[in-house]
Amino acid sequence: MLDASLMQLMWLASPALPIGGFSYSECLESAVDSAQAATESGATSWLVDQLHLSLARSDLPAVAQGITAWQADDHARIASLNAWVLQTRESSELRAQTEQMGKSLLDWLRNHTTATKAQIDLLAQQQPTYPMAFALAASATRAEVRDCLLAYAFGWAENMVQAAIKSVPLGQSAGQRILSKLTAEIPAAINHALTLNDSTRQAFSPMLAILSAQHEVQYSRLFRS
Repeated sequence: MLDASLMQLMWLASPALPIGGFSYSECLESAVDSAQAATESGATSWLVDQLHLSLARSDLPAVAQGITAWQADDHARIASLNAWVLQTRESSELRAQTEQMGKSLLDWLRNHTTATKAQIDLLAQQQPTYPMAFALAASATRAEVRDCLLAYAFGWAENMVQAAIKSVPLGQSAGQRILSKLTAEIPAAINHALTLNDSTRQAFSPMLAILSAQHEVQYSRLFRS
């Protein structure tokens, strides 16, 4: 990979990217509250399952297909994928997360030098989702799709580990052990994601949907989802 492409992907994966990812736990906080992920081992198992059963089946293949669509200027395909992401968010919190992070990433791109104004405006005219905004940002790096997915998945893993550290709570060493486990699992998740197409891509995580609905009325919360 060219140095410039690698640095762009590192930038996109950074938790310092100002898109608000740190403020979401994606239902982990509810899982901790209901004692399903209230220990280091419980949180590790929960996040590994989320990686394989949710991210690898939905967001990762959508991002991969979105990158290809952006590079081909296939606007109809981008609109279709963006609509699919919106339709598969099963709670108001999860939908608000993808919309807020998508809009924030587009705002970041407006001050960047990669995506064009026409591309940004095209997605902004819809209800931009984070996977499609990330696909736009990643497509401009000209890195391989697999490398782009590695950046997306690692950025997700870092944010989720930070959520676990705060909500379980855990120490930094425990967080690093969870991150080590997730990074070991990410390549297999990406391998699976790259085999999926429109008919096999799916978003079926009923426990996440239930916990997300419960989180909306949870008595005490640190996170927005």
